[in-house]
This record gives sequence, structure tokens and C-alpha cells, in this order.
Amino acid sequence: MTVRARMRDTARLYSPPRTRLARWLAEPGRDVPEPIRIALIANLYGTLPIFAGGVANTILVAAVIAARLPQPQILAWLVLEVAICLSRLVVLIVADRAARAGRPTPTDLNLLLAVAWAGSLGYGTFVTLVSGDWVAATLACLSSAGMVGGTCFRNFSAPRLTAVMIALTLGPCCLGAAVAGEPLLAVTFVQIPCYLLAMTRAAYRLNALLVATMRAERENADLALHDGLTGLTNRAGLTAAFERSAASGLLYLDLDGFKAINDTYGHAVGDRLLQSVAERIADEAGPGAIPARIGGDEFVVLCSGQGRGGLIDLGGRLIARISTPHPIGPEGQSLAVGLSVGIALAPDHGTGLAALMRAADSALYRAKSLGKGRCSVASRQASETLPEAVIEAERLRA
Repeated sequence: MTVRARMRDTARLYSPPRTRLARWLAEPGRDVPEPIRIALIANLYGTLPIFAGGVANTILVAAVIAARLPQPQILAWLVLEVAICLSRLVVLIVADRAARAGRPTPTDLNLLLAVAWAGSLGYGTFVTLVSGDWVAATLACLSSAGMVGGTCFRNFSAPRLTAVMIALTLGPCCLGAAVAGEPLLAVTFVQIPCYLLAMTRAAYRLNALLVATMRAERENADLALHDGLTGLTNRAGLTAAFERSAASGLLYLDLDGFKAINDTYGHAVGDRLLQSVAERIADEAGPGAIPARIGGDEFVVLCSGQGRGGLIDLGGRLIARISTPHPIGPEGQSLAVGLSVGIALAPDHGTGLAALMRAADSALYRAKSLGKGRCSVASRQASETLPEAVIEAERLRA
């Protein structure tokens, strides 16, 4: 599964942990953005095929050893393995359904069951080692060592969880070696701590790599949907935002006199002016609107929940705000630029973005032809009666 696919999965709303212990176990590191944290939590649930493979191994090993050594402590291990694995299966199914429905998921329980499963493996290895049956002990140790590799590479979204699970799985081997009375097993007191350290470091490195990759993907996606100069939404972002919103209207903005400033003072000053204009547009439009720069000195504001009067009022405020001189001149002087606004309403002028843009564009250049610095609302049939050729003719006359 790619990082992008994993991040799409987070739209299924896997809940972050709530208790202090679970939060500590799932902590991916400092300065990790919240969306990436949520994506990493989704990774900790894994998939049913991966879960089934691990369960088949541990239950099979416990069952084989219990059949060979039907001792109470080993039978208790088999029962514990089955109980924990069944509980984890239920949690995975419940979490998947809850995430799809947008309900809270049992993340804390999922993490604690993962720790309990690691502890069960360690317990099984310990009681098998102290049994004195070296065939069974070899099988148990091989199973634990094999599961540790999977634990590391499956849970590196949470390096602390990985370290705890490895310690609980392999740590009891050292205790078992001490109780078993076999001098050769003393090597485990050096081997297992070194292995724990190496695998934990690997988990942290893989976690850092994954977080860096996810950051890069988020930044690339952000760049693809936003204007590099002003930070506003670009054309692609505007299209995506329109598809998600219930737009009631659209304002098409064009600066009056920008070309003269750009030609007189140069592109660097022109860019600063565009940035200042963008800041004012975003501030005046407010949090409920989506401002966008669609090219050159042209901007769009996509609005929801606004009627004709509200859109006209916003257009007037934008004209006044943008026309206030901008203190960005090369020698500290303020530069003045004007604004013309065209307005289209949904569904009067269409229900699609293209239709609303055409209608607002025609209204914009009608406003320019009437003297600029004005706000004009498109006629009801503007998108139908004013094809692209007419709009372009109005643009040239303006």
C-alpha cells in the first residue's frame, strides 16, 4: 500500500488514542502534523491478511507445544493466545466499520491488545524454556524471534509501541535462560538486549522516513492546489473546492491599473502588490469563503450561504479594501490599484463552475466597460447568451 493510499484511508476517521498510556505508545515523534499522526494511527490497525498470518503462526505454535507438553502453564498460554487473538480480530472488524461510518474507533484497546499479545508470546517462550524440553523451547524461541521482525516492520508508525512489544516478546527469554540452568543460554543476556536496541533503532529510522515521505506528499499536494506566489487556491484547487462545496455564488475580481504599476516598478514590486491584494481578499472574504488566484491579476472568491445582497455587499467591501493604497513601493511609498468585480449566482447562472465563471467574467468586463472600480451582477441568462467570443470582445474593449 502506498503512502498516498494510506493517507486516503485516514478519511475513514481512525480515532487517535485518548488515555495517557495509549498516547505514549502511539507517539510518532515531535513536530508531526496532526493529519500525519492520524494516518500513522490507521497503519497500526494493519489489515486482516497480515493479522491472520501472525495469528495462524502463534496459535499453531502454542497448540503444537501444548499437545507435546500438556502442562497447566502451557495450556494456559494456548488459551491466552486464542483469547487475545479473537479479541484483536473483533477490535479490527469493529474499528473498520466504525471508521467507515465516521464513528470513534477503539484505538486504545487495539494498542493495549497488541501489547498483551506480545506479552503472551513472551510468557509462552518462558514457560517452554523452563519446561526442559529443548525441542519445544527451540520452536517457541524461533516463533518469537520471527514475530519480532514482523512487529518491527508492521508497527514502525509507533516506535515506542514497537520497542515495548519486542521487549515483552524476547525479554522473557533472558529470564527463561536464567531459570533453565543451561550455561550456554547465558549468551541471551548479551544477544537479546543488542537485538532489542537494533530493532528499536530500525523502527525509529523507518518511522522518520515514513513521516518525511508523508510530509513531502502533503507539501506536493498543497503546491498542486495553491498559488505559489500568494498562497491562495489556484485553478485546480478551486475546481476541487467547488466539487466539495455547496456554492451559492462566485465573485470574479480583476485589478484595475496593475499593468502600469508592474511596468513602472518591475515584477518584484508587482509580485508584492499581488501578495498584498491576496491577503486583503482572504481577510475580507472571511473563513466561509474560498479565495483563489486564477492567473495574472485575476482572482475569484467562491461563496456559500450568501444571497444576492450578501454577494454585492462583499463585492463592494472588496473594492474599497483593495483600493486602499498598499505600502509596498520601492522607497516605502504606497501604491494604489483599483478593482472591478463580476458576480454570478447559483443556480441562476448555472450549477457548474465553468458556467458560473463565464457569467461572472461577462459581468466583470461589463463593470470595467462602465468605468472600472464597479461591481456588476451577471444577467440571468449570461452564461447562455454570452459565449466566449463575446466575453473576449468585452475584455478587449475594457
